[in-house]
Amino acid sequence: MASQRPEKVVSVRDLTKVFNGTIVAVNEISFDVYEKEIFALLGPNGAGKTTTVEIIEGLQDATDGEVFVFGRNTKKGLRDMRARMGVLPQEFEPFDLLKPPEFLEYFARLFGRKMTEGDVDDLLELVGLTERKKSLSVHLSGGEKKRLGIALSLVSNPDLIFLDEPTTGLDAQARRHLWSVISSLRDEGKTIFLTTHYLEEAEVLADRVAIMNRGKLIAMGTPEELIEKVGGTSTLILEGVDTDLAGPIQALGFRTRARKDRIEIRLRSGETVKDILSTLTLQKIHFKDLRTRRPTLEEAFLKLVGARLEGGELIE
Repeated sequence: MASQRPEKVVSVRDLTKVFNGTIVAVNEISFDVYEKEIFALLGPNGAGKTTTVEIIEGLQDATDGEVFVFGRNTKKGLRDMRARMGVLPQEFEPFDLLKPPEFLEYFARLFGRKMTEGDVDDLLELVGLTERKKSLSVHLSGGEKKRLGIALSLVSNPDLIFLDEPTTGLDAQARRHLWSVISSLRDEGKTIFLTTHYLEEAEVLADRVAIMNRGKLIAMGTPEELIEKVGGTSTLILEGVDTDLAGPIQALGFRTRARKDRIEIRLRSGETVKDILSTLTLQKIHFKDLRTRRPTLEEAFLKLVGARLEGGELIE
């Protein structure tokens, strides 16, 4: 029996947004987001990501096109759908003089939900803030505040969660801790709509990635699909080798680049590491160590957009 196709949680059809009659921020884009997946929307500053997400969330109106959330057209209003949506804005800051449980209870009341002490404790445990429940929010670290923000987005027990740059400004350890929290939400059946400037984050977390540039959707697929299609092939790196051998290795038909004490061989399509090593062994080319480096999502992004993202900024 054929497996049941996952439900479309978000459907965007020919979405267009024009400001002041002339500035096209979003230009006829279409995509779907499915239940129980992490969907990452990437692009340089000014690509149209924020505008797209805000239209889906109901914070802006589209100029043209349609958006469906949970199968319902958002032009008819999001009132009944908002309880199923959670949002972590990029510039999230909790109230300084409230403790995390007080903060969550306050916003739960705004949603018309009464949270028991057990509900609050479960939510704080999920995001790793149990030991900080008696601290004022002003004393939380940047990473802890972001975790509290994720907890806030879960107050209504939503099915769809928007996370806008959830790890911006965090150190590597705090960022990776949040990655585990986000992954656990997907594992619990939540759908995550993620925007991020960290391409490694998207590569690690996302089930599928969409890349925007200048208002257009220019690529979409799993990270592995985009890397394979756009990022290029893997590289075999020979360590502790005489770099003068780069020429003879290239003469064997391999694409090589010599650096200090190492030679890099870029694999062609269909070429395997085993094939290369067999040829090098026959030619008695010796080296001390070897490793392979696969292309990354960042390299694919660079080829597609002509720029890379670093610390939230576009680097040409």
